[in-house]
Amino acid sequence: MTQTEYKIYIDDIIRRVEFARVRVSEYHIVKIVAISKYSTSEEIEKLYNIGQRAFGENKVQDLKAKSAELEELPLEWHFVGNLQKNKINNLLDINPTLFHALDSIDLAHELQKKLEAKNMTLDALLQINSAKEESKHGVMPEVASETYEQIQKECPNIHLRGVMSIGAHSDDRAVIKKSFETTYDIYKELEGATICSMGMSGDFELAIECGSNMVRLGSVLFPK
Repeated sequence: MTQTEYKIYIDDIIRRVEFARVRVSEYHIVKIVAISKYSTSEEIEKLYNIGQRAFGENKVQDLKAKSAELEELPLEWHFVGNLQKNKINNLLDINPTLFHALDSIDLAHELQKKLEAKNMTLDALLQINSAKEESKHGVMPEVASETYEQIQKECPNIHLRGVMSIGAHSDDRAVIKKSFETTYDIYKELEGATICSMGMSGDFELAIECGSNMVRLGSVLFPK
């Protein structure tokens, strides 16, 4: 795919985001985070050249390698993967713009200790397992608001910006929609929350229509 063909292709993806966005409101703003976990630094740079700035990785070592290779570009790096406690210091050394997957109070307490020791802060999203699926990480919807407030109170070096969830693993659009609506309803109740990160390559339009203002797009932005 040439650069011109690629730009036309990406413009179509952006148009789909726009159509979903205006169905909510002409004032509804949606940010695209390009999930580059299966992509090379060259492919990231190609997307950068047509205007994309926010990129996400789900492994600390990959985030470290790619951010180093592309350090001359003004990129915004997001960490979207499950964070093991023994990788916390490695992640903090990279200092990502946003950590999407804060999935438990235990992880929050461990992060707080390391952040305090380094005299750092970290912007993060609370991950909610809105579909209640065993294969997914995150707090249960029933305790999400309580957990959010607990982290705000007990972990001052973590700056919670909102919530993140992954849509239900289902072919039933109604089931997926319900999982997004569950997360969005919680988001609306949280004082000071500004980010509701929902929607991936296969369901981002539905997520936006349910209130998402940040989508995490991988395969549709990096066609092979």
